[in-house]
Amino acid sequence: MKYRTPLQRGKRMLRRLAAAVSVSVVLLLEPAFGQSAPSFQATAVKQSPFRKSVEQISVPQLKDYLSFVAADEMEGRSTPSRGLDTTARFIATMLARGGVKPAGDDGTYFQRIVLKREKLAAEGAEVSLGTQKFVHGKDFFVSAVAANVSGGLVYGGDGWYIKAKNVDAYEGLDPKGKIVVLAGASGRLPRGISFNEMSSLGTRGEDWMDPAAYAQKKGAVAVVILTPLLQQANSEALEAQRTRLEGGRLAPEKLGAPAASLPVVYANLRLAQALFAREKVDAATLLEGGSGGTAPKPFALSADKQFEISVKTVTERVPSQNVVGIVEGSDPELKGEYVAFGAHYDHSGTRPEAQGDTILNGADDDGSGTVALMAMAEALSKSSQRPRRSAIFVWHMGEEMGLWGSEYFARFPTVPIEKIVAQLNIDMIGRTRVAGDSNPRNKDLSGPNEVYVIGSKMMSTELGALSEAVNDAFLKLSYNYKYDDPKDPERFFYRSDHIHYARKGIPIIFYFTGVHADYHQPSDEVSKIDFAKFEKITKSIYATFWEIADLKSRPKVDKGLPAEAR
Repeated sequence: MKYRTPLQRGKRMLRRLAAAVSVSVVLLLEPAFGQSAPSFQATAVKQSPFRKSVEQISVPQLKDYLSFVAADEMEGRSTPSRGLDTTARFIATMLARGGVKPAGDDGTYFQRIVLKREKLAAEGAEVSLGTQKFVHGKDFFVSAVAANVSGGLVYGGDGWYIKAKNVDAYEGLDPKGKIVVLAGASGRLPRGISFNEMSSLGTRGEDWMDPAAYAQKKGAVAVVILTPLLQQANSEALEAQRTRLEGGRLAPEKLGAPAASLPVVYANLRLAQALFAREKVDAATLLEGGSGGTAPKPFALSADKQFEISVKTVTERVPSQNVVGIVEGSDPELKGEYVAFGAHYDHSGTRPEAQGDTILNGADDDGSGTVALMAMAEALSKSSQRPRRSAIFVWHMGEEMGLWGSEYFARFPTVPIEKIVAQLNIDMIGRTRVAGDSNPRNKDLSGPNEVYVIGSKMMSTELGALSEAVNDAFLKLSYNYKYDDPKDPERFFYRSDHIHYARKGIPIIFYFTGVHADYHQPSDEVSKIDFAKFEKITKSIYATFWEIADLKSRPKVDKGLPAEAR
């Protein structure tokens, strides 16, 4: 800082005095500014133990592992599936060969997770309107929710409640104790409202509610959804929907039963015609009309109509697992603390109705994160000198189903959760937007030396400073913070496994190279991976881990999570 003053034109002594005063002012002010942006000097990653260890991570190794994990034989690694279980055994085998300690249940690498669901029993379902009976599978199908209810009928339009938009499906009506009939496109938002703006409309469950939740809150005993005629005409899609709904939805049993849901009947033409016979609006109008304000206003159906629903279900349990391993640190005391690595090793299975390739290989999502963890675990285990703290590697199942594995580990950790000082989450780090790519679906892919970094500064100023210092001292990737905002419309901070660690007070960093045209498509294959960039990002994450693990004190959490994330 150059301090300009008329004294500069004076004597030499006064010039020196002015300069001294200027320096003093800077020194006095520096600590105050430094509190908001502390400097950090990366030291551990400059030393020989790390430099030797990181060189064990290589392109051939990553390619070899990914070729197995994302092979067609893994059948897309859906949760649960034999492909997912085979992948889990492969990871465990490689960990054992590399000398990584098991950290799952009973001395194994597997943290067992029992999945539970209710599915339609062989007896099926029955519905009737007065003396009229309807044929299950032809006139209607149902959700797998046990029920034996009856009641009068109320038409609820789209079924939404959105306070800020003055949308209230039951304004002037009381659906308590009744069966609510909704327009066939009831899952769609009312016209003029987008899903991206929903987070700005207040708190879910208070300021806005989807049709099923609002019907339940208002005291309805069941829901009937009118299946649009166009949808009824697509028999294959309709049968696929029926199979999915009546087969029930799995969920981890120990995470608690999902909120009690209402039985739902999906009505085809004959049932819809019977429901709206002699009403002020006929079935054809409702079956052909869309949502978004074009459907008639809600009203109560004739009081003499009584609708009965009987649904019988059976319980099914299916085993699955997280995969967990530990490499101990070198400090006798600090090795009881951990830096956690996380990636999800599941994907989305197959798409039988697709033309041509039907397997969703998930090479990038999240085969890339899966094998990055494998490579780092192997490199660390083989290192003769390690950082002070231990590393815990967690391969999460069920991310695609709703972040199951990470929620399960955060609630039932295999090490004390308070001993985890930071979590590094890796989800899709294998792709690059190449020069000349004009595909609009690739517009947000990161560049050749670029990676999106999310959350590094959100909870811990120190962790954010460390992350940048390590990058500057090592491979100098371009860290892009485009999505590092909980209010970003893409909401990536909420969409991957790190969120459950953050909710436990653990500072996180999420690494991601961007969504692309192959996202959740059969074309997400090994051939599309930029392995040179993939290796570089993996090494950079490993460097960040090493620096954190070698700190004298754990990164300080000095910021709270956004209210929505808690």
